[in-house]
Amino acid sequence: MEIVLEPLVQSTISTYVSVGTQSYKEHYLHLWENQDPAPYISRSFTQQVVKEDMANPNLRHFLVRTGECVAGIVKLVLDSPLDEHSSKQSLLAQKIYLLKAYSGQGLGKKVLTQIEAYAKALGKEILWLDTMQKGSPIQFYLKNGFKIKKESELTLPHAVPEEKPMWVLTKQL
Repeated sequence: MEIVLEPLVQSTISTYVSVGTQSYKEHYLHLWENQDPAPYISRSFTQQVVKEDMANPNLRHFLVRTGECVAGIVKLVLDSPLDEHSSKQSLLAQKIYLLKAYSGQGLGKKVLTQIEAYAKALGKEILWLDTMQKGSPIQFYLKNGFKIKKESELTLPHAVPEEKPMWVLTKQL
């Protein structure tokens, strides 16, 4: 299955919001008290938030397309320093969310490959991201060449305490 990272434009914001919200709810309800992800959704997937983000030249949003279908979303922070790595060297993959219907089909690996190519084209040396310590995403990233750099924590209100531990992962490009 071929995928394309399609840059977000004004006319596709509602699709980005819808797919981002749906994919997040499909995979991450367990992180929230009463399985209510409102603290995260309200900071990530509203028309207003996405429009404001699009005005920030340091952020890039994409729809993950496979054929005519939208399979997920990606949000990148172009210049994002991490410890000894300067903003010029480092790109943060802040959101990589695929709809559950597309999980387990190799799309995640293809998305990572495209993000890596994008980062390299910008002259980046490091790709980094946060992921939950529990669950299958950590294994996926380790299998795809990422290394654990340090611990982190989900800091939003109403997250389930035992689900807050995260890892910061890096991949040398």
